[in-house]
Amino acid sequence: YPTWKRTLTRRAREAQMKRFCKAQAIQRRLEEIEVTFRELEQQGIKLEKLLRDEDGTPADQKTQWMNQLLYLVQKKNSLMSEESDLMIAVQELKLEEQQWQLDQKLRCYMNREESLKTPEDHAAEQEILVQLLEVVNKRNALIHIQEEKRLSEL
Repeated sequence: YPTWKRTLTRRAREAQMKRFCKAQAIQRRLEEIEVTFRELEQQGIKLEKLLRDEDGTPADQKTQWMNQLLYLVQKKNSLMSEESDLMIAVQELKLEEQQWQLDQKLRCYMNREESLKTPEDHAAEQEILVQLLEVVNKRNALIHIQEEKRLSEL
């Protein structure tokens, strides 16, 4: 087994482990965001009840509650934006993994000698190329979406 093949295999495993670790971190953060959403919703419900039920409350107190409610809404919007970014990152990881798998299949076909390839092998190779191109286009679309979102936030 040539050294370059071992190096490629090792790097592929390392890249796969990085994707796996990143996916786990994203999943943990999504769960944390979900918990925070529930907490914010409970706080918002309490504040909304206070604002509706307290008719004889001084105006300063009502203003303070309203400010707290607006702060909760801003925080929730911020978390929704982060959740959206994380969902895009999950899609990107899936596409990255799919691209890696297709690349491995394509390498197997391309490493064969042309004289030994059957017409089915040529067709399979072309199909993998088409799939690989689709995945690359999907990844490009995700990057475009992220860039548009970043620009709109500015």
